[in-house]
Amino acid sequence: MADISGGEMGRSILDGYDPQGLYCEMLRGATSHVIRERLSGLSIDVLKDRAAAANAELYKLGITFTIYSDARTIDRILPFDVLPRVLSAEEWRHIERGIIQRITAINLLLDDIYHDQNLLQDAVVPAELILGNRNYRPLMRGIDLPHKTYVNICGTDIVRDERGSFLVLEDNARTPSGVSYVVENRHMMLRAFPDLLDDVSLRAIDNYGAKLIAALQEVAPPGAADPQVVLLSPGTYNSAHFEHVFLAREMGVPLVEGSDLLVDDDRVFMRTTGGLSRVDVIYRRINDDYLDPGAFVPESMLGVPGLMRAYRAGNLALANAVGTGVADDKAVYAYMPRIIRYYLGEDPVLPNVETHICREPKALRYTLDRLTELVVKPVGEAGGYGITVGPRASLQELDECRAKLVADPANYVSQPASICRSRRHWWTAGSNPATSICGRLR
Repeated sequence: MADISGGEMGRSILDGYDPQGLYCEMLRGATSHVIRERLSGLSIDVLKDRAAAANAELYKLGITFTIYSDARTIDRILPFDVLPRVLSAEEWRHIERGIIQRITAINLLLDDIYHDQNLLQDAVVPAELILGNRNYRPLMRGIDLPHKTYVNICGTDIVRDERGSFLVLEDNARTPSGVSYVVENRHMMLRAFPDLLDDVSLRAIDNYGAKLIAALQEVAPPGAADPQVVLLSPGTYNSAHFEHVFLAREMGVPLVEGSDLLVDDDRVFMRTTGGLSRVDVIYRRINDDYLDPGAFVPESMLGVPGLMRAYRAGNLALANAVGTGVADDKAVYAYMPRIIRYYLGEDPVLPNVETHICREPKALRYTLDRLTELVVKPVGEAGGYGITVGPRASLQELDECRAKLVADPANYVSQPASICRSRRHWWTAGSNPATSICGRLR
């Protein structure tokens, strides 16, 4: 790679950059001072060359994902941000404390709603919001899970406000994806910009696989002396299949599909060339509906018949547990500050983003009147599907969104489009505009 001092090839990449009065980690963060100094000697030409080389390598390595809603393409290369997002150790400790608090409360919520339902009896959250939720699974009632852990892996989306304070944008407690891209992004950054990060103290992330397998083995059924873990994938056509392969390799466990497993006497086995092999823990990357055709969607070809019998019998652990989707519902998210106070007696370390629950008439009116300023989200979707970003939407898209809101207001929430205030740079030929970003923590 070229030396960092490429300024003589053209103007510096920070020349003319305008964060538009909004919070910018690169300019305002004390920790990023060294990175800023090194960037000041890097030309736009060098930056573009390195970005192009990085994208070519990502394509060659097959590090891709799929956006099903985009008819123009099947696989996309992992978006690689050529400028690192720099967080101080103090900021990370604050985020870590907030995430631990939040996931603790989510697990307590799930254990409660599938057992005594004290939260609902005390009217902390409207009962219909939980019991009427399409992701609430009555068959989970009364099942006792090891350590009362329903959410083993959670994707928490974090943004900053205009003051730089961290806020939670949403929780993803079903089958969150993305961590493989974090690890690969770090590797790519070290290869593409070794001189930029030289002597910068970075927290290690290469041990994620070891930590994940240890966490999964902790929730194995009692009596499993050497818990056998598999990663259950929908297959090669899934949008996150690269990640499934990556994580199975990092953990050193078999990557399986539904047809590789069977249930006998309420126990799960994997078909191998040497015969059947017992399975104790399934890290599943398949949504609830398709896990077991005998319990959910009968037409599913992705799951394992009888899986839920083994689960209910206590002979199998699933990560994440069935029924966790109710906790990352966008309307339930709005109640998370109350849920944290109810179970933990603490104020949230990480506040929520301002959220309008459209099932409430006042919030619906507010949303309809300000569609061009808001992001409208379906409450039960994940992965960004069904979202309307008001400032970027066409008149036709806004009209379609308005019609959906009027027809089924309970299915939507709205949030300020301007809340993604943490700034990142991207350069065009004539200007250096600021761009909004969001970070996911797992």
